[in-house]
Amino acid sequence: MTSADPHILFEDVSVGYGDRLVQRDLNFSIGRSEIFAIMGPSGCGKSTLMRSAIGLLKPFTGRILYAEESFWDADRERQQILMRSFGVMYQNGALWSSMSLAENIMLPLTEFAGLTGDHAMEIASLKLAFVGLAGFEDYYPSEISGGMRKRAAIARAMALDPETLFLDEPSAGLDPISSRLLDELVVNLRDSLGTTVVIVSHELYSILGICDNSVFLDTETSTMLASGNPRLLRDECENRQVRQFLTRGGQ
Repeated sequence: MTSADPHILFEDVSVGYGDRLVQRDLNFSIGRSEIFAIMGPSGCGKSTLMRSAIGLLKPFTGRILYAEESFWDADRERQQILMRSFGVMYQNGALWSSMSLAENIMLPLTEFAGLTGDHAMEIASLKLAFVGLAGFEDYYPSEISGGMRKRAAIARAMALDPETLFLDEPSAGLDPISSRLLDELVVNLRDSLGTTVVIVSHELYSILGICDNSVFLDTETSTMLASGNPRLLRDECENRQVRQFLTRGGQ
C-alpha cells in the first residue's frame, strides 16, 4: 500500500546538539503510506534525527518537508498544526504511570481536540481495541506486560489519527514473540489506515520483515551510507558496512 509520492523529504539535513554534529548532509525521502526504517548502529544518531523530524530539535542546516511544506521554515502556529499530524511512540513507551490506559489516551484528546467525558472515553476504548487491548481501559501501565505497554503507547500515539506515526525502537526489550506481534500490528496500521510509519530501529528482524524503505546512518562518518529497500540493500548494496549490518557479519 505504498506510494511513490514523497510524504517527507530531507534536504541536506544536518543535526546535533550544541556544538556537536551528530549527522550531516542527509538527503532521502519517505513515501506516503510507507513503513520506513531509520537504521544504524547504536549511537549513530537515529533518535536525534527523529527529534528533528517531529519538531523537537531544529536541524543545524537543511530542510525537512512534509508534502512540500518546510516544517522549520513555517511559523510557530503552523508548526503546531503540523505536529498534530504526527503520532509518536518513544522507546520506553512514556505512559503516565499514575493514569489508566484509557486516561493516557484521553489526555491528547482532551488537550488538543477538546473532547471530554463519554466521547473521549469511547475513542480511547476504540484505540485500545485496535491494538488488541479491548477491556484493558482501567488497567495501569504497571499492571500489564512490556509488550502490552508498547501497544498502549501506540494506541495513544494514534489518538488524534495522525498521518505519520513515529516509533522509536518499538521492539526494544521485547521477547521474540511479542516483537513479531508488534510488527504485525504496525503493518495492520499501515494497511488499514494508510498511515506513514517511520521506525527508528536496529532490530534486524523488524527492519527486514516489514519495512518498505530505509536509510542507513553511520557513526564514524556522521552521515548516511545508503538508502532504499532494506532487503535489496542487504543483497546488493556496494557498501560493505551496510551489508554487514543487515546480515550481522555476513558477506
